[in-house]
Amino acid sequence: MPSNATLRRQRALGGSLGIVVLGCALTYHFFPRVFHVDPTQAPRRSMSMGVMPAGVAPPLQSATAIDEANAGPPLTLAPTAVIAARSSKNADLPEQLSADTPAVQALLTRATKALHAGQLVGDKDSAAALFALALKDKPDSRRAAQGLFDVRARLVAGIDQDIAVGDADSATDLLNALRTLPNASDEVTQLETSLKTLAKVRPMLASAAGLLAQGKADQPAGGSALGLYRDVQKLDPQNAVAEQGIFQVQRAVLDRALAAVAQNSFADADKALTEADLIRPGSQQMVDVRKRVDDMREQRASGILAQAHSALDAGNRALATKLAEQARSIDPGLATLADLDEQLTNARLYASYKPGQVFSDRYVDLPGKTPAMVVIPTGSFQMGAPDNDDAHNDTELPQHGVTIDKGFAMARSAITVDQFREFVRASGYVPESVKLGGASVYDERSGALREDDQASWEDDYAGHPAAGNLPVVNISWNDAKAYADWLSQRTGKVYRLPSETEFEYALRGGTHTRYWWGDDMPTHPVENLTGSGDRSHSGRRWSHSFRGYKDGFWGPAPVMSFVANPFGLFDINGNVSEWALDCWHENYVRAPSDSSAWINPGCSAHVVRGGSWGSSPEQVDSAYRQGVDSDARSGRVGFRIVREL
Repeated sequence: MPSNATLRRQRALGGSLGIVVLGCALTYHFFPRVFHVDPTQAPRRSMSMGVMPAGVAPPLQSATAIDEANAGPPLTLAPTAVIAARSSKNADLPEQLSADTPAVQALLTRATKALHAGQLVGDKDSAAALFALALKDKPDSRRAAQGLFDVRARLVAGIDQDIAVGDADSATDLLNALRTLPNASDEVTQLETSLKTLAKVRPMLASAAGLLAQGKADQPAGGSALGLYRDVQKLDPQNAVAEQGIFQVQRAVLDRALAAVAQNSFADADKALTEADLIRPGSQQMVDVRKRVDDMREQRASGILAQAHSALDAGNRALATKLAEQARSIDPGLATLADLDEQLTNARLYASYKPGQVFSDRYVDLPGKTPAMVVIPTGSFQMGAPDNDDAHNDTELPQHGVTIDKGFAMARSAITVDQFREFVRASGYVPESVKLGGASVYDERSGALREDDQASWEDDYAGHPAAGNLPVVNISWNDAKAYADWLSQRTGKVYRLPSETEFEYALRGGTHTRYWWGDDMPTHPVENLTGSGDRSHSGRRWSHSFRGYKDGFWGPAPVMSFVANPFGLFDINGNVSEWALDCWHENYVRAPSDSSAWINPGCSAHVVRGGSWGSSPEQVDSAYRQGVDSDARSGRVGFRIVREL
């Protein structure tokens, strides 16, 4: 380990050495010629990315000019110093054998100042004259040769710029000055050609400017500013005035588009935008104006759409439809149009409800509301059984196409005892089971229905007092119709029994199979059906039933105890069969092909549709139908209602 004395000597030596190095650095920085270094002779990178030989002077450029010179390709209207800097590639500099004398250096300093001041040619104090004098005193001076090259480059850049903006007089003056410089013959020849071209295009540019001022930017064909500017570009592709003129033409066409928008003529605006895009595709002003037009288009269309919604809310569907079409013509891609279209369709078909929507109407003259109704979608289906179905009944033929083009709502379940009791109490109506006396009820001992003079609508399928949530049975067709008429009076809406067509369409729920759940026996509880697993109170079994099926009920179940079909209807093909509005016909010959009921005035029998708690599998078929006397009351028959939309 070194001693303390050794450490002190090392620190003193290191400090002294540091002071010497710092002194050399400061001397080099402020007095470089002590080390025989001329700061103006420092080597630099050439434009070809190689290293210049020692002793070669760099071009006389400011730091800003150097940065701009390396920034990218030349611009037609860039400052002349920048253009000249980008053009300074003099590869023919003389080989310098000795350093410039003080007298030559003094001339070069004056020449450099004149160059930076823009005094290029013209008198003895100009940069060209001073660089030439320095070169005369020392023919191998690279700085003098480079200086003359820079003067020539700046003159060429100035002439190019004057030609670009159409200033022929200034270009001619600079060209005459260029002719006085050595080694300028090639540039002079090229610039003379450009001046001749300028002489041709100047009157064309003047005419184009006049047409633009007259409003003839792009029309008429063959006599517009755009046509003349295009002709100029054919003669002089780099002509900046023509390029600027075309920019102004596009601006005029874009202004036309904005004016059309101000007049709410978006079709004319789109036409003008298309024409403008052909002039200068993808230009920034094109992008900006198109965005403005699109924003105004969306704002205008959204405003009209809001008016359409207000009209629809007020019940004026015709005005809402008209306004929606106006909004569509303005902005077909408006996202909210689809929502309004759906609402208009729902308004036309479903009174502004939606398919599958559940609602109830309130009574207008007393407390209460209607049973829950579900909106059935419009559509078409094949009604009846196909001819090749061996299990079909002749009453189900011929199968025929039916279109449901009017929206309607159907009660989600059969009308309950409580709902019918509300009607009887409020209206004073006397059901036929009371007025005529009796109904058909299930006899546990025989396993069949029997007449019971004491049974009424307030009893269940077996003649016992019924729970309020059971479907009402022992109801005649007349009783069911009276209930629907009463609802119409209480609500101001049209309530009625479903037509047979509506019932089968709703029962199928959009399916084409034997039952709405498929073609085979159900594998899980779907309806209150006759199942081989069901038992009566006394242990009876069904003699003909769905094998392996058990729903847990013998007789009607409380409504909505099972799953709904695809249209949201409960117990539509089980629990109780239901009255339809139609008179009974033995077959479908001459049957309606729409949703209307098939009625013959004064008919004594009406259609009953849908299976019940006591129906055989054949009677649960979606196509199954039967005719029943209008005054019949049965423990297997109830009803549900329809509301027209």
